[in-house]
Amino acid sequence: MKFLYLLFALVFLLFQAAPGSADPLHADTAACKSVGNFCRLGACPPTFSASGTCHSGMMNCCSK
Repeated sequence: MKFLYLLFALVFLLFQAAPGSADPLHADTAACKSVGNFCRLGACPPTFSASGTCHSGMMNCCSK
């Protein structure tokens, strides 16, 4: 029965997510967010303008 603790620990380590694996960071996304802008799918809100792209050109980088 003591092997169940080892088995649980092994399963826990196998299914643990790697840091950063959920959101791959693209170069244009990093450049957009580094200056305080944000990414948005579709058009930017009325008081913002599109200053570039995010996620390899699939989204707009919106700036004030």
